[in-house]
Amino acid sequence: MPQLKELFVEELQDLLHAETQLVGALPKMAEAAHDPQLRQAFEKHLEQTQGHVERLKKVFELMGEKAQPKPCKAMLGLVEEGQETIEEGRDKEPMAADLALITAAQKIEHYEISGYGTVRGLARQLGELEAATLLSHTLGEEESADFLLTAVSKPLLQQASLDEMGAEVNLETTPASSSQPRRKKASSK
Repeated sequence: MPQLKELFVEELQDLLHAETQLVGALPKMAEAAHDPQLRQAFEKHLEQTQGHVERLKKVFELMGEKAQPKPCKAMLGLVEEGQETIEEGRDKEPMAADLALITAAQKIEHYEISGYGTVRGLARQLGELEAATLLSHTLGEEESADFLLTAVSKPLLQQASLDEMGAEVNLETTPASSSQPRRKKASSK
């Protein structure tokens, strides 16, 4: 099983680099968020992410390995995409900007959920049950962060839907109803 252990360590190195990048990215996402609940979700996950780094270091220690990060190209791309989302959000309405941030953040969470699920399975296969327990805890926090982002997005999406319906109201008045707006009729093509 030397190759399995080698794979496990490489995946841990990848996750360590990914989490370290997030420690730098999450404050920027929190600052860019308009919705207070979204800002709080990012701030909470920053605290958790700092704990994820420490937990990964503990797993390396349990394995008798040095906690050496390996560049995670996937997370580099996801963080870069998040930065672009922040920059593009400056030209968007706050609700749309926040929904874009949630999308970028959930892409990151899904990557991490996948990574932690894999390393937890590898730890179990290697008989490293204490490491598997630590990784399970982090996996649970990643899943909770994803769930929280979904919960924060729901009222924003509902408001966007209401705003969209309101935009369809024709503010022109008809002779029969001089002060009441009317809905535009859908064209029947």
